[in-house]
Amino acid sequence: MRKVYTVLISLVVALGGFLLGFDSAVISGAVPFIRDYFQLGDMELGWAVSCLIFGAMAGNSIAGPVSDFLGRKRVLIITAVLFTISAITSALARDYWFFIVARILGGIGVGGAILIAPVYIAEIAPPEKRGLLVSFNQLNIVIGISAAYWSNYFLLDTGINNWRWMLGVEAVPAILYFSFLFAVPRSPRWLVQNGRDQEAISVMEKVGGKDYARKSFEMIKSHLGIVQEKAKLSALFTRKMSFIMFIAFAIAFFQQITGINAILYYAPTIFEKTGGGQDSAFMQAIVIGLVNFGFTIVALWLIDRLGRKPLLLIGTSVMAISLLVNAGAFYSADYQVTEKSLSQLEAEIPAELLLELRSFQGVVYPTQLEFSNSLDQKLGTDVHADHKSAILTASFRINAILVLFAIIGFVAAFAISLGPVMWALLSEIFPNRLRGIAISAVGLFNSLVSFTVTLVFPWELSNLGPSGTFLIYGLFSLLAFLFVWRYIPETKGKSLEELESILIKTDGDTPESKTAMV
Repeated sequence: MRKVYTVLISLVVALGGFLLGFDSAVISGAVPFIRDYFQLGDMELGWAVSCLIFGAMAGNSIAGPVSDFLGRKRVLIITAVLFTISAITSALARDYWFFIVARILGGIGVGGAILIAPVYIAEIAPPEKRGLLVSFNQLNIVIGISAAYWSNYFLLDTGINNWRWMLGVEAVPAILYFSFLFAVPRSPRWLVQNGRDQEAISVMEKVGGKDYARKSFEMIKSHLGIVQEKAKLSALFTRKMSFIMFIAFAIAFFQQITGINAILYYAPTIFEKTGGGQDSAFMQAIVIGLVNFGFTIVALWLIDRLGRKPLLLIGTSVMAISLLVNAGAFYSADYQVTEKSLSQLEAEIPAELLLELRSFQGVVYPTQLEFSNSLDQKLGTDVHADHKSAILTASFRINAILVLFAIIGFVAAFAISLGPVMWALLSEIFPNRLRGIAISAVGLFNSLVSFTVTLVFPWELSNLGPSGTFLIYGLFSLLAFLFVWRYIPETKGKSLEELESILIKTDGDTPESKTAMV
């Protein structure tokens, strides 16, 4: 019963991950429709998508300190309220900046949930189950992403307001999350930090029994007794914390710079560039969501068996290979007007323009820029601009199956490595008294990298092309593999207090010696 209790509590808290994943990915289906509705350019579209992450940065920066003051549970309740408000207001938006503000509110909820849910679970879970239970949050994130893709697909044909339905449906699970959280106890470590010892012991007894509660309480109390002053941001950047912060900031950087959110947020857009129709692109996005879910399950099974570091090494190496293959596939692609592409365009462009396009038959253009310039010269810039997207998509020739499998490989590799393992590591490596403020600082940096990558992605596609964009992501994945191999320690099976004793830097320690100790 105790194991069931801990699992149920972890699952409820991890529902915040479901909302986070849904809120993040649902915009992928709305992208082509909000682009037309609000008449957006590349950077405006990038801002409309990435503003959620901008809000997440605000959530990251305040979630830790606020959770230290109010408690983890209350912060999660606040995130549920923000998710609900954001879903309703973004669905009702008629003005671009009203839409942006609505999405930013949801982003604040994302920033709070992505940090505090794994922290809460790590603080209540027994050491031998902590990796699995913390990864419930990542599992729910990918379930939320997959649910968003399915929801977008089924709402695609609901008319001109389909994007409003896509965004607004999130209010239902957000209200459920708000309700369920009232059945969750407070974090036992937060209770001890705030002098509520008996409440903490009662919670830990439900988790592991009286003996477990006594030992855990004594260990938490002894560590808190070493330093009781209020946690300050400056404490994160002392010499003894240097190794931990080095690991934390680096892994947070690599998790996002490798492009996962850009691919998840713009999945239908990417697949449309391979020449498929809109329905096909949305269905392929569903496949990506299912792969993400399936391999996250694999990660949950392996994280406390195989360990954190082996999963990271396997994942980052496959990520690098997949992204470089994708870059090569797009690099070898070309543009050519054929009978097949003309038949695809019959229902989308005027008959006289279709006739003019026939003069392009037989000519192969190796790059989008050359094809686009040729269209401008022969058709006129204004005429071409009105139908540019449809013409480019229909004339693009690429090995679409190779692209699909390369992206599947990348998402699968991320799902067993940087996705769940980063959050498990961040919930484990920080000292108890600094955990809230530390995870906020690192989460803020993680969101900043994600925001930048997502903001510039439409511009990259237009100016560097898919090949250059995926090449950059692939090289960063290779660097991530080298970093993990050199510096990441193994943390499985150790209590939070044991890890604190091992990882805190002392005189004479180097990152290499610390890695060797763990």
